[in-house]
Amino acid sequence: MNIKIIDDLRPLKLKHAKEILALLLDKQYEFDILCITQKVTFNPKLPEHITSAFGDMILFSLANYTLSSAKIENENLIFEAGFGEENIGSIVTVPIKSIVQITHDETPLFINITATFEEKEEKPTNPFELNPRNKKFMTE
Repeated sequence: MNIKIIDDLRPLKLKHAKEILALLLDKQYEFDILCITQKVTFNPKLPEHITSAFGDMILFSLANYTLSSAKIENENLIFEAGFGEENIGSIVTVPIKSIVQITHDETPLFINITATFEEKEEKPTNPFELNPRNKKFMTE
């Protein structure tokens, strides 16, 4: 597969996901999101006995209080949720670009294959490094 197409699709998928989430939040429709666990943050952090049960992907169901607390800020979906038998409260921040799927009543509304591909990080270019004569001055 041409990875360039994935990079080109990322902004479109992000925009589409934000629009779908905005509609669901505005209408207060209950929905689920499947997202990449390592991109999700919890404030306060959850105890190890809870996070150790998480896999590579995590499914969040937004309903009731969790749904009413949800909002979109910049490129993130933020909501409050309770975890474990103790119902430990935490504010969950999910980067929208890490959402793989959005469903309503088990019907997929959005699928984002770009979330499953690592983003290549652009290394800032140092103009000094562009001149081959300067290599003798650089340390690795």
